[in-house]
Amino acid sequence: MQDGGASPVTVDYSSAQRAPLTESARAVLERLVAAGPTTRPMLSSLLNFSKPTMSAAVAELTNLGLVSPFGISQGPTGRKATVYGLGIEAGHVIGIDAGATQVRAIARTLDGRILAEAEEPLAREHKHISTETGAAIGNTMRLLRAAVGAAQGPLRAISVAVPVIVSGNRPELADSTDLEILQESIGPTGGIRVLLENNVNCAAVAELHGGAARGRSSFAYLQVGVKIGLGIVHEGRLFRGFNGAAGEVARLPFPWSGQDTPSRNALENYLGSRQLMERVWRDWPESEGPPPATARDLFDRARNGSAAALGHVNRHAADIGRLVASIVGVIDPGLIVLGGGVGQNALLLPEVGRTLAELTWATEVATSSLGNRGSVLGASQLAALAALAELVGTDRATLPPVLAMDQGATEPAISS
Repeated sequence: MQDGGASPVTVDYSSAQRAPLTESARAVLERLVAAGPTTRPMLSSLLNFSKPTMSAAVAELTNLGLVSPFGISQGPTGRKATVYGLGIEAGHVIGIDAGATQVRAIARTLDGRILAEAEEPLAREHKHISTETGAAIGNTMRLLRAAVGAAQGPLRAISVAVPVIVSGNRPELADSTDLEILQESIGPTGGIRVLLENNVNCAAVAELHGGAARGRSSFAYLQVGVKIGLGIVHEGRLFRGFNGAAGEVARLPFPWSGQDTPSRNALENYLGSRQLMERVWRDWPESEGPPPATARDLFDRARNGSAAALGHVNRHAADIGRLVASIVGVIDPGLIVLGGGVGQNALLLPEVGRTLAELTWATEVATSSLGNRGSVLGASQLAALAALAELVGTDRATLPPVLAMDQGATEPAISS
């Protein structure tokens, strides 16, 4: 990428420029990415490698700059061992969340150490990628690149969480204007792949790796805020469906009865924060004074003892519980994590749980522990996975399929 006329980023140790890593070196690098710095004896124990095999693997990676000594560790018996971690040539990645009200971005190492963060609020709310969103993406990218500089090695991958469907089979499901704005805002990257993923899927990835679903192989992440969406993780991997549109619960028919005709996105409109607040304003009792101006204000008042506010929260929680019950009946995830501007409020849990118990079998429900940072953290995690795949020569088919923008092409290209 070029910043203010600077030269494009180049990758000094890409898989195309060096011999493939040996199997033992790949295993060591993958372990250091997953677990962070550790000693050679510990790596040998974890990987069941002999001392000569471990020494050869570490030497191979050290010569390439992918691994470096980090210091000395002293065990309980007094024995000392060198601690190894990722070297400068392992590089870093950038994750971006192109949100409805602001853009967030994170630069991090492949093993999860955050190097810099930037965010820029948007003047108004956007359901798609707007020119304002694109400008904010460009600004946060420049801030991160300036903050990180060359000291953290090459930029290996960029991943953007987008509020649209990302489909390898049917790219027309995404708004082409969104993709064009993204490509222009990020600009040339010197051949570095730019990965796109749905923002709710990114949040699910973040919950899996460091949130409320950590240690769970299967769960579902339900976002409830301005919009609604579902991220599904099955056996430790995102489940996208045939078109990459699995989890688009906004498309569920609503209302569904003998008297009403469902309309497109009616469920999302009903459960979204706008219509929630319209119902609050319509039904707010005069005895409670002026109604809350925002959903955040509504939940604050409910926490502070307002009976009217709590009543609205519980009614909304019951509606969310009905959606959760339908999700449980279809995919039986074992755990539902609630997130989003509205969904992350713990006040929803009792009524969601009660409604769920009335309609289907008992299923664990939790609120997100990552707040509004879930999508950007998940985007950065996907970028790190893609970067690792490039370094170790892993078949990209083993990674979650993503939409990639080929910076040398005039149109977004699809890659798995």
